Amino acid sequence: MNVVEIVSEIAEPLAVENDFQIVDIEYLKEGKNWFLRIYIDKVGGVDLNDCARFNQLVSEKMDTIEPDPIPYAYYLEVSSPGAERPLKTKEDFETAQGRYINITLFNPVEGQNVYEGTLSELTEEKAVMIVKDKTKEKEVEIQRDNISKARLAIEF
Repeated sequence: MNVVEIVSEIAEPLAVENDFQIVDIEYLKEGKNWFLRIYIDKVGGVDLNDCARFNQLVSEKMDTIEPDPIPYAYYLEVSSPGAERPLKTKEDFETAQGRYINITLFNPVEGQNVYEGTLSELTEEKAVMIVKDKTKEKEVEIQRDNISKARLAIEF
């Protein structure tokens, strides 16, 4: 089991108990330092106090585990996923229906690998987006298994 999986097993019950949703967990090296980042959200959004509280809960729980799942120094950061939060789970996509999103594809559709627009329809097999094409709007149908990354986007 890798660090992200271990931390997920620890953090998920804490999140549920405290009405948070874990959006993402990253464990990566930047320069000489290792960072464990947990992105949380809740209905109405999270604030700095929520992040600090969840950081404390996870830190305390991690300190009780033997053997230590991360036996060397790292920085634990808890934050909001922000306005352009990633869409990873089925529930994330369902919640994003009717909202403006950005999707990156594995294989191009109509010659493009990236689309921004409103997610208008969602099934197990496909996502339908309304995108701007110069001065008009058009529907683009994307197979769900062709989606490499997706996130909420800010419409300008």
